[in-house]
Amino acid sequence: MLQRVVRSTIIDAPIARVWAVLRDFNSHDQWHTVVAESRIEGGESPTQVGCVRSFTLQDGNRIREQLLTLDEREHKSTYCIVEATVPLQRYVATVTLKPVTDGNRTYWHWESTFATPPGMERELRDMVAQGVYEAGFANLRRHLERGGDLLPRGSAPMPVALPVPTQRIVLRAHGGPEQLQAENTEVPAPCAGEVRIRQRAIGVNFFDVYLRRGWIPGLLQPGGTPGMEAAGTVLDVGPGVTRFLPGDRVAYLGPLPGAYCGVRNVPADWVLRLPAAVDDEVAAALLLKGLTADVLLRDLGRVRAGTRLLVHAAAGGVGLLVCAWARRLGAVVVGTVSSEEKARVARTHGCEHVIVTSTHRFAAEVQALCGGADVIVDGLGADAQAENLVALAPCGHWISLGQASGPLAAVDPDTLVAKSATFSRPVVFHFVATPAQLQERAERLWAALADGTLRPPAIERHALGAAADAQARLESRRTTGPLVLVA
Repeated sequence: MLQRVVRSTIIDAPIARVWAVLRDFNSHDQWHTVVAESRIEGGESPTQVGCVRSFTLQDGNRIREQLLTLDEREHKSTYCIVEATVPLQRYVATVTLKPVTDGNRTYWHWESTFATPPGMERELRDMVAQGVYEAGFANLRRHLERGGDLLPRGSAPMPVALPVPTQRIVLRAHGGPEQLQAENTEVPAPCAGEVRIRQRAIGVNFFDVYLRRGWIPGLLQPGGTPGMEAAGTVLDVGPGVTRFLPGDRVAYLGPLPGAYCGVRNVPADWVLRLPAAVDDEVAAALLLKGLTADVLLRDLGRVRAGTRLLVHAAAGGVGLLVCAWARRLGAVVVGTVSSEEKARVARTHGCEHVIVTSTHRFAAEVQALCGGADVIVDGLGADAQAENLVALAPCGHWISLGQASGPLAAVDPDTLVAKSATFSRPVVFHFVATPAQLQERAERLWAALADGTLRPPAIERHALGAAADAQARLESRRTTGPLVLVA
């Protein structure tokens, strides 16, 4: 069965200028970053119908394509693959340009049909649509914006994109929120494999507080910038990046801090496109917390109907998501909170039984309510350690997610033996280590939002320059739901 890929865009340049580049069948190594080098076989003209171009891709694949038609009047060309190490079979493509009505812009339509080996349909269709066509649109647009037309062979390369001024938050020394201060800086052009993003919303997580306090000193030293996730718009991409275009709405999370800023370069593997229904602030507020909830429920807790789940800080950013998602799965959800106000919030998000305690004493009530917890999601740390062991049911699993009250003491295996209990301390970034894993989990999160399993959160907003105030609020335990910084 033949696959068909169709993509179109508008280029902010007159049709004559765009056509001057595209009519040259051997020009693509000058403007398309996926192409490493190209030549026309036999010394023929690159506008001669029937000529064959032989080129190598950046990933090492080799392709030979033949120019089948070239219509100067209609600004249209057709070509096919003659031979390739990429398994695109019977590939025929057409490029068509049309002037936009104002005369200064160009409509570019690119389409192809091809067959693929069984099981590779989606992979190769996405490669052509995103890695070739969409990336080609972005690359030619950038080429023309920089003043590039066709460069003579062997000429100097085009100038790189300029640095972009921005604000970032810097940690002066490990300690309290007052150690965070704003400073002006510049973000250089993205390197190979990177995406430069103008950020509009930045997630604030308790993990940021741990780094600021110096509890994980190897990850954030004084002079560095906190923050693990953000959402915004792609400004430009570095060499080798084909999955994203300038103007794409995206979000990211990554294992290295640095998100508390207005513009940032990040590896493309951390980044995913946002659905139209998910706005920037919701994405920044939910991505890390939502994927954490997915890992807790799906991979570690294996939560299903009847699972007895104990969630500490049930009215917090992660807690609300875990409670709501677990309740939809049919779990019996017990939560701990520090006030009656938070108890009301937790109940509205699926927490069936709420224990209000400011002293981290809960085990006896958990045992009385449900006979012990099959799974405990613990973000409290030291002050809840002994109670968690008592609250566990036989064969229960204790997941240590955070340490808001201080780091855990070493867990003695003999304390687990009494109940055949298990213990884990996950890092969510290990579960989204590839773009495919990140995309799969994010799609489950967006679907849970779309079907009502998860509610759009009540977001508390702070200006980027007020990051210290935001972290102080988070530490105060007076917040319910997520916080974001608005850049």
